[in-house]
Amino acid sequence: MSTTLRTATGPQYSRILGIGAQRGDVVVTNDELVGPIDSSDEWIQQRTGIIDRRRASAEVGVKDLALGAARQAIEQAGIEPSQIGAVIVATVTHPYQTPSLAAWLTEQIGATPAAAYDISAACAGYCYGIGQADALVRSGLADYVLVIGAEKLSDIVDPTDRSISFLLGDGAGAAVVGPSETPAISPTQWGSDGSHWDTIYMTNSLNEFREGDVPWPTLRQVGRTVFRWAVWDMAKVARRTIDAAGLTPDDIDVFVPHQANMRIIDEFAKQLHLPESVVIARDIAHSGNTSAASIPIATRALLDSGQAKSGDVALEIGFGAGLVYGAQIVVLP
Repeated sequence: MSTTLRTATGPQYSRILGIGAQRGDVVVTNDELVGPIDSSDEWIQQRTGIIDRRRASAEVGVKDLALGAARQAIEQAGIEPSQIGAVIVATVTHPYQTPSLAAWLTEQIGATPAAAYDISAACAGYCYGIGQADALVRSGLADYVLVIGAEKLSDIVDPTDRSISFLLGDGAGAAVVGPSETPAISPTQWGSDGSHWDTIYMTNSLNEFREGDVPWPTLRQVGRTVFRWAVWDMAKVARRTIDAAGLTPDDIDVFVPHQANMRIIDEFAKQLHLPESVVIARDIAHSGNTSAASIPIATRALLDSGQAKSGDVALEIGFGAGLVYGAQIVVLP
């Protein structure tokens, strides 16, 4: 006796329908940070391009940032929360190992019983989420998917650290992905290089902290190694992403790299030989590095300012601790 197994099918294409952002509620200038690291506003601006960054006050948690961004993205998309079939949150700063931040958000936005899970892919997390959302919609597993990158990095900052502490900000960005009649999300290019696992890292484990022998874990990076990898290796990934989409650099309207460091962004763009007409996101100047949240926050800022518009073709690429990376080309909502 033969059995025919049913499988899920969905639309041929998907697209981003709405993007939301929520920044930390406190503006933190360079001058407020330079004392413990024996530095200056000039030094920070020259090395990173950051003038100030947004951080969340003590009573604002990563869940609050995520909720604000999610609600804006849903409103922008013009759908009902009940239509969302999956919620994906990219974060490394949710203070609970379990349950997931995604599960809490699903109830808060009215999307129950949508599938809900968190992913830990650091600064590539949003692009990982968009790649998964694209696959979920086109496979028929969900009509609409909410992807959120949310971080409160100030929770894991050591004010005396000169490697990364002054870079970091807090915020959340979100996108709703749904069906499309035309191609609007290219094949995602993603991967990892575990040989550099220890170049962006936590100072110690939670187990060690629990035992009382070490301070609260905070973030560190080996800046020189990360810079070289981000510029040279990620430029190759970006070129592969353009090729996989069947496009050329001349077809790109907007470039939204992870907002890691202004020097990285500028050198990255130079390596890609993008036309001068391409709008390049430089949101880091006033947001800082917000890890998984940086790409959607920067994209929302470009749309709000009019520098980018609906229908523009945008190359987005995230890269960070792991080392991990993810990239795709999307048509802006």
